[in-house]
Amino acid sequence: GALPQPQQNFIREEIAKNPRLIYHIGLSPGKFPALVENNCKIALEVLLHLSQSNQLTEYFTVLVNMELSVHSMEVMNELLGRVVLPPEYIHLYITKCILHCEECKDRLVQHRFVRLVCVFLSSLIRHNTVDVKDMFVEVQAFCINFSRIKEAAGLFRLLKQVDTECSV
Repeated sequence: GALPQPQQNFIREEIAKNPRLIYHIGLSPGKFPALVENNCKIALEVLLHLSQSNQLTEYFTVLVNMELSVHSMEVMNELLGRVVLPPEYIHLYITKCILHCEECKDRLVQHRFVRLVCVFLSSLIRHNTVDVKDMFVEVQAFCINFSRIKEAAGLFRLLKQVDTECSV
């Protein structure tokens, strides 16, 4: 379950002091989704310290393939702001986000995720974390599909602006 904030802070501080601790706490890629869902700040700290190891790919694959949630998106957003990841992982994650929104049956949940995905994508585009040209058609179709949602219309305008700037 979720740890109280003081315990989360303590664990994050201990990992920062001794990154090798990650290898001795019984964490495995199979347990990582539960860590993301219950203590996403600790999960982020783990990924940041694994960024220098050969295990990052394994954990990142788990993050990309786990059930999409607010917490997994938060971890991914923070991670992309601090670590350079291979574009194919980023594209895979974006595709997963779009598919999740399209396949969601509950309209309220769907609209919430569409808004979150739009904010996430806008952030990636504004910070040049992702080359939007590589996914332009897919993201544009997503925006058109959900054009009634304000954030999707805003993302569409951002795409057009970036496309115009690239064409000049």
